[in-house]
Amino acid sequence: KMLRRVLCTVFFMGALPSLAEASQGHISVVLLGATGDLAKKYLWQGLFQLYIDQVSSGHSFSFHGAALTALEPGQRLMFDVLKKLACPPDESPNRCAVLKDQFLKLSQYHQLKTAENYTLLNREIEAQLHQEGLKEAGRIFYFSVPPFAYTEIARHINSSCRPPPGAWLRVVLEKPFGHDLQSAQQLAAELMSFFREEEMYRVDHYLGKQAVAHILPFRDQNRQFLDPIWNQHHVERVEIVLKETVDAKGRTSFYEQYGVIRDVLQNHLTEALMFLAMELPANVSKAEEVLQCKLQAFQSLRRLEKNSAVLGQYQAYASQVQEELQKAQNYISTTPTFAGVLIHSDNLRWEGVPFLLTSGKALDERVGYVRVLFKNRAYCTQSETLRDTGHSQCKAKQIIFYVGHGALNTPAVLVSRNLFRPVMPKSLWREAVAQSDLHIFGQPLSDYYVYSPVKERDAYSVLISNIYHGRKDFFITTENLLASWAFWTPLLESISHQPLRLYPGGVENQHLLDFEMVSGEVAFTVAEPVELLNPNRLTPSDYKTIQSKFRQSPLISAWSEDLISQLASDIEETAGTAVARSGQFHLALSGGSSPVVLFRRLARHHYAFPWKHTHIWLVDERCVPLTDTESNFFSVHNHLLQSIRVPYFNVHPMPVHLSQRLCVEEDRGTELYAKEIMALVANASFDLVLLGVGTDGHTASLFPQSESGLEGAPTVVLTESPVKPHQRMSLSLPLINKAKQVFVLVLGKGKHDIVTLLSRVGHAPKKWPISGVRPSSGQLVWYVDYEALLG
Repeated sequence: KMLRRVLCTVFFMGALPSLAEASQGHISVVLLGATGDLAKKYLWQGLFQLYIDQVSSGHSFSFHGAALTALEPGQRLMFDVLKKLACPPDESPNRCAVLKDQFLKLSQYHQLKTAENYTLLNREIEAQLHQEGLKEAGRIFYFSVPPFAYTEIARHINSSCRPPPGAWLRVVLEKPFGHDLQSAQQLAAELMSFFREEEMYRVDHYLGKQAVAHILPFRDQNRQFLDPIWNQHHVERVEIVLKETVDAKGRTSFYEQYGVIRDVLQNHLTEALMFLAMELPANVSKAEEVLQCKLQAFQSLRRLEKNSAVLGQYQAYASQVQEELQKAQNYISTTPTFAGVLIHSDNLRWEGVPFLLTSGKALDERVGYVRVLFKNRAYCTQSETLRDTGHSQCKAKQIIFYVGHGALNTPAVLVSRNLFRPVMPKSLWREAVAQSDLHIFGQPLSDYYVYSPVKERDAYSVLISNIYHGRKDFFITTENLLASWAFWTPLLESISHQPLRLYPGGVENQHLLDFEMVSGEVAFTVAEPVELLNPNRLTPSDYKTIQSKFRQSPLISAWSEDLISQLASDIEETAGTAVARSGQFHLALSGGSSPVVLFRRLARHHYAFPWKHTHIWLVDERCVPLTDTESNFFSVHNHLLQSIRVPYFNVHPMPVHLSQRLCVEEDRGTELYAKEIMALVANASFDLVLLGVGTDGHTASLFPQSESGLEGAPTVVLTESPVKPHQRMSLSLPLINKAKQVFVLVLGKGKHDIVTLLSRVGHAPKKWPISGVRPSSGQLVWYVDYEALLG
């Protein structure tokens, strides 16, 4: 019956070239969550479009809607949606009406709740195929359900609903794919236990947007024009933007868990970023080559810090959360509804080029675009009014992939006329007639070559077509997914309690959300103070009395950001004094996580620092190769040395790797370092030693009950750490105490207990090595943030 219906329809429409082409096999499409919002808005329409496009492809189809709802009400809900399916504007009404009627006849509803339900579905599909004498080509299972349901459904499909050997299986998964790196890894591992990588199609609907999907083909087809200019020497900046006028009302249960970064930036905008920043593969249609280039681009991205982002929340959000989630009146949400994030890539092509990713709700307009703005080196002597302004070299030069909505209200690709006339495939894109009254980024549309799609397609229709064709390059692989979460998770953790700027929403936002880039960081441009979401949080001015001494030495305390700023300034001042006195500044730096933010601060904000006259030494080192990520030198190099101009011979890593061995006594690495210090540092007295404190009271790599380094000669020693890597090399306590200045940096709540303990104990370096730091003729200063000091 099914085959007769298909053939009758196809013959009637004159769409079947030959019976041979009708024997390519049958495809069963199972839509899980068939009565949900996504299915109603996009998925059924996308499946109908697939049927319209492929009815004469030689495949036959059946469509199975499935949900937890019982058979009769579920069937009623589903067919209410199917009856409202719209005909594409480019389809003749008569043909579409017949195909729509056929589509409804090929669709049926199933309740899929138990293992038995899945077994029964499988039997029905097999019986139907057997009855019609059809060979099975494959099955598509579209998961339009919450991720917590994935594992159970996957288990049922794998155990009782797989197609027979020779037929393919394609499982389509909707975001969110995890909440952070750990949860994404867990979900990926669970799914991989049921499906092979090639069977999974993770949907990011942004990849179905025609302008976004054309970024790679555009770069490929215009290599001759772009190769010379697609780099740091010509690109001023890149903006990837998705603005929405709607708020989160009705969706706060989802939004409160995810927020704007997880909802939009980690996926949609990051994928667009990859298409721009990645190196072009030899074949942009090969999914494997594209994936490898994307992974390389991820590896080149610079780690995001708290100051890489500005965050906001529209004012009505808190009350919406309280109402929809039944939260108390005093409930404070720290979920951002707006984010602007500055990203840098450290590869040679993009070094120094800012990539700005911005998205938010309750903004002034609904628009999405990817904009590449080029540097303009021209100066035009003649007045603009006296010449051909369309090709003026003094006008902005840009390429814009216009995702939709906004002033144009259609997908488009725009290229400034003073750049080049792009190559565009005429079967897919047509040159649009410029509307004289429209302006894009301050320029009339006539200043651009403008191209719009020949056939405008909904993103889900594009993606469903790609699933049918097995085009994996339009979907997110497991490696791609985990690389993205690995990049975004550190930022998400660092901003989890960061104050948000409140904004009224819509046009009333005015300049409140404008932000600017300063020294590799971003900050709001409006000078008025940011409103804190938590008015009860104490600020530095609230602490009326904080002791100015700690263990009889000067104490400087502030919130961590201000503390790091002060410490960096004090180090620069100490350096200037030392260089003025002796022409050199000898600085010994500790490893660990605390100094990393200081290193970045010094690299990005202290351009007057006398690096040319500075010698950089290590206080301690792990016994690993210097290229190992565990190495203290590796950290100093990554976060400081590669960003400053310090003479090569002024950098003194500890010699832990000699004769292809690590920290072997016979290699005398400790003696070599001690001799180097004696030869270059007057009286072996460093101008400044920077130390940290461990939760056990250790400092440098001098641990409680260490057998060497806590007393005796001022030298360099090998020590044992209680945690891996166990072997360490360290300056001894007597050598540290010869320094002219010792600064101790202590950050975070995790250090509160040891700080409290140290405030009470005396000189006991065997128990708490940090208590033995007492410069014999120099000064000790403690830099302790409020969280470490006050808990």
